[in-house]
Amino acid sequence: MKQILEKFGLTGDLYGGFDGEWFGHGSILESYSPIDGSLLAKIHQVDSSDYERIAKSAERAFEVWRDVPAPKRGLLVRAFADKLREHKDDLGALVSIEMGKIHMEGKGEVQEMIDVCDFAVGLSRQLYGLTMKSEREEHFMMEQWHPLGIVGIITAFNFPVAVWSWNIALSLVCGDSNIWKPSSKTPLIALACTKLAEGVCREQGVDPAVLSLVIGKGSDVGEKILLDDRVKLISCTGSTSVGRRVGRIVGERLGRTILELGGNNAIIVTPDADMEMALRAILFGAVGTTGQRCTSTRRIIVHKSIKETLVNRLINAYKQVKIGNPLDPETIMGPMVDTGAVKEMMNAIGLIKEQGGKILYGGEQLDLPGGCYVTPCIAEAKNEMEIVQNETFAPILYIIEYSDFEEALRLHNGVPQGLSSAIFTNNFREAQSFLSAAGSDCGIANVNLGTSGAEIGGAFGGEKETGGGRESGSDSWKTYMRRQTNTLNYSKNLILAQGIKFGE
Repeated sequence: MKQILEKFGLTGDLYGGFDGEWFGHGSILESYSPIDGSLLAKIHQVDSSDYERIAKSAERAFEVWRDVPAPKRGLLVRAFADKLREHKDDLGALVSIEMGKIHMEGKGEVQEMIDVCDFAVGLSRQLYGLTMKSEREEHFMMEQWHPLGIVGIITAFNFPVAVWSWNIALSLVCGDSNIWKPSSKTPLIALACTKLAEGVCREQGVDPAVLSLVIGKGSDVGEKILLDDRVKLISCTGSTSVGRRVGRIVGERLGRTILELGGNNAIIVTPDADMEMALRAILFGAVGTTGQRCTSTRRIIVHKSIKETLVNRLINAYKQVKIGNPLDPETIMGPMVDTGAVKEMMNAIGLIKEQGGKILYGGEQLDLPGGCYVTPCIAEAKNEMEIVQNETFAPILYIIEYSDFEEALRLHNGVPQGLSSAIFTNNFREAQSFLSAAGSDCGIANVNLGTSGAEIGGAFGGEKETGGGRESGSDSWKTYMRRQTNTLNYSKNLILAQGIKFGE
């Protein structure tokens, strides 16, 4: 761990504010590793006056960056992707050290950063508008997309860098500057990425303030960024309760938001399912990242005729999951992010029992260094149970039985969240029904594929209490720009629309 920290200059005095220079006059934030509970570093956080300086720098950087041609903006993103390729293994290890996901997943997260940068480079030459036919003679209509301004990015601990990259890759080619507020649980990986970005900016002759950083308390920095009219868009990843507050505060000043909030993702397993594929998808979806993905599989809605077989095979698979140090290549499930997350999981286990559920396997805290290791849990439950209706950010999987396909769809959609969903079936009608308007009500719906592991080419996000935001691929770039409709009159007359005659 020490070698990885040294490679990124994460030793000695560290500062959580960056606007081209590093500074911080707030309180000290300590970062601990969930692997063994060891202290990794201490960071001087940003206070409210530091934030004001950073916001002004980001505003000045935007005023220059917006006038750079988009294809040239793409060159900066391409250079950053190359830098990430150079440091992929070490950045992946740092994600494991500070957040706890296994090294393979850590490297996968960095690869996701590289992928979205590559996507954005191509996008830099494809920020297309439209031309439209005017109803007036000798008039021409078109729309343009202009840079928006400062984008505020608030990220969660579970994907400490990928979500940031979704936003900065697209917003940079769109001509925006950025201010990043990372989770206080994962400040070091934010420092490492910003340091790499700083180097690339300097090499490219770009003001590094286009990629500013604020590590600080929510009561100081968090409130500032939400209330700041200069920050035109807030992209926030977090819980539904946090998202409601962010949406209210930013909405009151008529700012834009992208809200990526809670998930309560289900897989329907039908009698026509390929059992082997379903088992593998469920295992990765429920156990991957120790159940701390917004797309983690939370509920299995299984037909009663195959329920016993599926459960028995799942329990057998769970028994073979190696739990331990995420840097060990044999480890399948690492620690939870901190002891607070473990406590929340244990509380949820108690509520499952109180509300009539049954623990079929796991759900115990392990006596390992750091106190952040648990066994993944399988529980039999009813969809209407309060604990099932609410997302628990932990490796808890609920088994819910159904009798007919219409019931399966009702159970699937019968939760407040609507992020990711999946069905395993070889029945064409069931598959198509699941993807229809009357099927899954989630932003992501998969057939014969699990709920986790979305590609960057598609827009990512969900409905209902998941927030409705979209990031990453497809046309998500439009959120980071302002649309302008233009009409050009090349006639010798002033012609009003809708045939109106005025003053003639």
